Amino acid sequence: MLSEIEEAYKNRDLVALDALAKPTMRELNKRSDYRSVLMLSCNNIKHLSKIASLEADCIMLNLEDGVSREDKPFALVLAAIFIARTQKSDKKLVVRVNALEEGGYEEITYLNQFMPDAIRVPKIQNRQEVISVLALLNEGIELHLSIETAQAWHNLHKLAVNKRVTGFYLGILDLFADMGLSHSLINLDNPTMHYMLSHFLVTTKAMKVKPISFVFQEYKDSDTFTKWLELEKRMGYDAKGCISPKQVTLVNEIFVDKEKEIKRAQTIVKLFEMHRDEGITGFVDEEYGFIDEPIYKGALNTLKR
Repeated sequence: MLSEIEEAYKNRDLVALDALAKPTMRELNKRSDYRSVLMLSCNNIKHLSKIASLEADCIMLNLEDGVSREDKPFALVLAAIFIARTQKSDKKLVVRVNALEEGGYEEITYLNQFMPDAIRVPKIQNRQEVISVLALLNEGIELHLSIETAQAWHNLHKLAVNKRVTGFYLGILDLFADMGLSHSLINLDNPTMHYMLSHFLVTTKAMKVKPISFVFQEYKDSDTFTKWLELEKRMGYDAKGCISPKQVTLVNEIFVDKEKEIKRAQTIVKLFEMHRDEGITGFVDEEYGFIDEPIYKGALNTLKR
């Protein structure tokens, strides 16, 4: 099937590509303990085909930045195809649609039939927009929001409309630009940056929503990225956006809570062995998502270490 997808995309045949997107009812991944959120552009078939082998806990299928206007319709269908092909996954699959007034509503309507684990809406502004998205979004799909406008920052404490809103992403570059703040302030020692990180974390946590820290664009500068991770971990963060496999590795290494990791591994082993005794070797847990034999073996290895 991969060759058919590549051929249709190469020929810019959107009709043929759309015919390969089969609506499905997936086993949704409800895990909330993800640390690394890796951005993948949905117009890159090579990257999409490697989802299962990636180390990231959460895959952000991106339809927005980095995807040209001409490629956006193809990227949308490719996202649907690869979500539908991934019936069960230990990774959380989230689609970042375009801004609501730039095609976001239509993209959400289309994606509903393929059941991503969550939809991420960029440039959200206010509570009413969140309500309008939730009214459109299939009930089982979580809603994540990008906090990257001055109005969203002002309304931050009002945006967790209900329990389906489960994640907030700090879009620091767009947020600073919208506030008229220089990007030069985004450095490790700046008190404004410390305040922004602290306020975002505490406000989001108070609403029982997961805060995901900003993407560090200098993906080759691992030293500075590590220092940001160490600062954010001291503050209380446990998740960060990534744009490279190296960043994913660092996030997974630094944002590890050893006690929590051991407890998670123990629970997975217990659940798997209990289900296995009943002849079931693949199932979805509300807290830890999809669990099968490879996940079970990984948990055993964690406990051995």
